[in-house]
Amino acid sequence: MFADVILPLPLDGTFTYALPAEWGYRVKPGCRLTVPFGKKKSYSAIVLRLHDLRPEGYEVKDAIELLEDAPILLPSQLRLWQWMADYYLCPIGSVYKAALPSGLKEEDEESGYKPKMVQMVRLTEAYAAEDRLVGAFIELKRSPKQAVLLMKYTEMSKVAASLTMKDPTLCLEVEKQELLKACDSNTTIFNALVEKGILETYEKQVDRLDVGDASDQMVLHLLSPAQKFALDGIYKQFEEKNVCLLHGVTSSGKTEVYIHLIYNMIEQKKQVLYLLPEIVLTTQLVNRLKRVFGNRLGVYHSKFSDAQRVELWQKQLSHNPYDIIVGVRSSVFLPYQNLGLVIVDEEHEQSFKQQDPAPRYHGRNVALMLAYMAGAKTLLGTATPSLETYYNCERGKYGKVELFERYQQVQLPDIQVVNVAEERRKKMMSGPFTSVLLKEMHDALQNKEQIILFQNRRGFSPTVECHTCGWVPRCPHCDVSLTYHRRLNQVTCHYCGYVEPLPRKCPNCEGERLDNVGFGTERIEDDIKQVFPDAQVARMDLDTTRSRTGYEKLLHDFQNGNTDILVGTQMVTKGLDFERVSVVGILNADTMLNMPDFRSYEHAFQMMSQVAGRAGRRNKQGRVILQTKTPDLPVVQQVVANDYATLYREQMEERRLFHYPPLYRLVSVYMKHRYESVLNALAYEMAQVMRKVFGERVLGPDTPPVARVQSLYIRKIMLKVELNANLSEARIRLRQIEKHFLAQEQFKSAQIYFDVD
Repeated sequence: MFADVILPLPLDGTFTYALPAEWGYRVKPGCRLTVPFGKKKSYSAIVLRLHDLRPEGYEVKDAIELLEDAPILLPSQLRLWQWMADYYLCPIGSVYKAALPSGLKEEDEESGYKPKMVQMVRLTEAYAAEDRLVGAFIELKRSPKQAVLLMKYTEMSKVAASLTMKDPTLCLEVEKQELLKACDSNTTIFNALVEKGILETYEKQVDRLDVGDASDQMVLHLLSPAQKFALDGIYKQFEEKNVCLLHGVTSSGKTEVYIHLIYNMIEQKKQVLYLLPEIVLTTQLVNRLKRVFGNRLGVYHSKFSDAQRVELWQKQLSHNPYDIIVGVRSSVFLPYQNLGLVIVDEEHEQSFKQQDPAPRYHGRNVALMLAYMAGAKTLLGTATPSLETYYNCERGKYGKVELFERYQQVQLPDIQVVNVAEERRKKMMSGPFTSVLLKEMHDALQNKEQIILFQNRRGFSPTVECHTCGWVPRCPHCDVSLTYHRRLNQVTCHYCGYVEPLPRKCPNCEGERLDNVGFGTERIEDDIKQVFPDAQVARMDLDTTRSRTGYEKLLHDFQNGNTDILVGTQMVTKGLDFERVSVVGILNADTMLNMPDFRSYEHAFQMMSQVAGRAGRRNKQGRVILQTKTPDLPVVQQVVANDYATLYREQMEERRLFHYPPLYRLVSVYMKHRYESVLNALAYEMAQVMRKVFGERVLGPDTPPVARVQSLYIRKIMLKVELNANLSEARIRLRQIEKHFLAQEQFKSAQIYFDVD
């Protein structure tokens, strides 16, 4: 027998190994084998196919070890991996690397997954009888501390009742640490009982997953008439279509509609995947869902330890999997035995797109394919749909249901646009704050209300500049300036992580005045503390939420009113629900509007509308202060009017004119090399060959805004393909062109990769 296997390496295709006869029928597709690769390496490989066809032209190596009898991948997962490798133009080994938790990729048991073992306590066989247990207490008359410990054990284990009734099932297991804690004892006293042969310990494997003690009784809230109408509309759409968009304004109660859909699926004995764009959203949502679904709910994201993720993976393969998984984009890779519904919340979010490394997939689009392969339904939910999704609704491919009434009739926020250029001219600005925003914040604090300030740049200032000669510290490895972080007194590259201390004087002219140019969240936080010294201020960005407990504490403090002002990056724009937020400040809308990206207006509208939606809940209309130098831009007025329809119409006209998605498909071809001259030659030649194949559809080569990262120069070619064109044929041609150039001596050390959609 031979096995075609996938290796966790960025290599195309599969590799064939011979299987020892004694493994018989134990090996199945989805099982893991340890296999040799190269001269000295071995890897944990996944079996894709079994056959009896000996490959020709090379000596087939033997597999070393079968790591488990049961497959760790379902056939449906292997099909999804193959689709992703094909669609996203990447090696299937890259999909393997992204999909599995590290503990399931390690072939070395020392570094792979290890079950969590705890020490348990029981009576020895010599004392496991009613009269012998009574005798033990008589023996311990002169050792009162040992007697107390033994008494606590009998109480916790119910062993006395078990011995009296001669029913071993009545005896409960007791963990050693819990026992010592319960009677305030120590290991020395415990060991004395072990030496006397009364107690003994044994090891038991325990679950790292937080199963809690929630009830299995599912209790649902009544829906409002608008929510009920939306829910009925979704069921009606699902009768004819596999995908439906729930277009609901912020605070319309979309989550409650999702909960009713999930309940219905569980009643049908089906599983649900609830996909979120950011880890930061899971905390609030999981608490809410646990109150309804209890232990039926599992959570999966990168802030959990690898061992926890392995155990959740194994649970999903077991006979008792979670009915609901809440997670970020990597949750699409989990095993689902009976998937009935996929919910993609905030479907418009850019965070669903994996940038680096490969596979550069979009979580929403892979979730759609996952559901399609499983015969499940998909619900896409958002207040600000992506143009791709809305276009699919308009042409009848997806269903659409609207929910434009806020829950409990709460009004949409009042958005006031303030001209920063005008305020600056009149000298009314205080740092990054306009006089209008400061007044609104002052009033909110007086009324014991909360404030959110949105600035989409972390750090203290994006740039440091010499006042005398204009010198700016730049990254030696990347084509970017370094961001100043004041608390660490260092400048950092947000592309490669390079760090250096802030110089005391300019290394160029030795001038002693270095000015901070621009405002990051760290500087906003400092400035706010100076303006409102009595207010409790917190900051939510990548620097303050690196740990799982970091963002949980921030959200908990803000939820409970311990924080008055929350300053943050796009994390604060997500669907978080805070009752006391009355003012939201968008400090610099222009950074979003001026991005060199055809989607910049779409993303700016989405981000500003989402953060505006955090203002005004329950009983009061919120206020949003939108600061910009370009108040007359149509997209700014569309945010004020919450006019998605006009944004969609205008953007679609532009996209049609310039051949952009959703009317065309984009494939970006990136090339990287250490030497710029070699890269320029590669880019030029590759563009010439692509033009021969694809004609006018090819743009470039172009130098991207950040043209060097981690000491590698970057060039980009863009391919625009019509929706009705044969994309699979285009993919085949692209891979052929890639192989043609990498086979050439002068380009073999170059990197070429594709970014689809």
